[in-house]
Amino acid sequence: MLVDIGIAKAFVSKEEFESSYTKCKNALKQVKNKSGAGSEWLGWRDILKKPNDAQLQEIDSFSRSIRTKADIFIICGIGGSYLGAKAVIDALTPHFGCNGPEIIFAGHHMGGRYLKDVLKYIRLPKKDGSSKSVYLNVISKSGSTLETALSFRMIREALEEMYGDEASGRIICTTSKEGGVLNAQIEEKGYRKFIIPNDVGGRFSVLTPVGLIPIAVAGIDIKTLFYGAVSAFNAYEKDAALVLEHAAIRNALHEKGITIDVFSCFEPELTSFGGWIQQLMGESEGKNGKGIFPAIAAFSTDLHSLGQFIQQGKRSLMETFLAVEKPTSNLKVNELDEDYDKLNYLAGELFHEINTKARIGTTEAHKNGNVPIINLSIPSLSAESLGGLIYFFELLTAIFVYSLDINPFNQPGVEDYKKAMYRLLGKD
Repeated sequence: MLVDIGIAKAFVSKEEFESSYTKCKNALKQVKNKSGAGSEWLGWRDILKKPNDAQLQEIDSFSRSIRTKADIFIICGIGGSYLGAKAVIDALTPHFGCNGPEIIFAGHHMGGRYLKDVLKYIRLPKKDGSSKSVYLNVISKSGSTLETALSFRMIREALEEMYGDEASGRIICTTSKEGGVLNAQIEEKGYRKFIIPNDVGGRFSVLTPVGLIPIAVAGIDIKTLFYGAVSAFNAYEKDAALVLEHAAIRNALHEKGITIDVFSCFEPELTSFGGWIQQLMGESEGKNGKGIFPAIAAFSTDLHSLGQFIQQGKRSLMETFLAVEKPTSNLKVNELDEDYDKLNYLAGELFHEINTKARIGTTEAHKNGNVPIINLSIPSLSAESLGGLIYFFELLTAIFVYSLDINPFNQPGVEDYKKAMYRLLGKD
């Protein structure tokens, strides 16, 4: 993986960058020594330090069995309970059609129409007139998060109507070891259970059963994904300069008043990965009046909407480009005898190369528009590269947020909206 902070670095002085770099080095020590606020939530590092190969094998075997039997696999969760899995699945599976179960997400909002459509869709027969084989994975530590709990209640009832006593064998619960609403149902109904480690928070949980089960059901090699993260962990334990430089330039720009970081990617497969980054960083750093708001832009699509603001709007933003070096397809521009659209000059060009030149041109334009830019690239769109990228952003988040003297692992503001919502709904 490559990180180039050259453009962004021109927006701060040498002294400002060095001061921020020192803060980030101290923050890294807090991470490694578990001496910072919220250090009891650093289990996402421990699982990489001592990989549990037996658990990986168990998840892989279990998920493969579901993959062979399911037409539809529903992932019921919100926030970190689904964003990490969606990021990896969208990046590594075909856009249309799939050799395996259709993956459906639920429990991440309370839209009644969407849920009604899900309940109708899973009941519809297949083209041959037979019933669909549906499995459900509900993911929640407490089991009481309203969005997820409501969807689980409705879908569980539908599965019981469809399959009777067999419904219990089609429901998988990923939850805390003990306590919480789900564990009572697991004991009564006999659902298959996978445990979320107590020391791993939701937004850092993609490499636990939370993300690994759905990712494996989608047909992705979770061992390669996991060990891509292990490889990054081992590399940054020896030399974390790549992460420290990225964190330091963000800290220096934060101190100069930058309030928005636009994560921009020219590969549509990485759009959902941007959504995972958004939650990871937004929920970790947005506290005490501090932090940089993580925005997502899918280019070149959003160059025709957000591009204008990025180029010439209020100069309160920075930009982080996510790129893939190896082509994601071998599709080339065709040549036509009748060149009505005057595009034959591109005949024979890989779409990847055209996309790359669009990214380089956009970088140049935004630089000239006084936007501090970080360029981050991975060698290929693969399970191994994504595993490394996941750990890079997890470590980056912890270091950057500690450098602001904030606890990266709590989310008190989230609890505020829940309290107000429950009061309005009449919950005691």
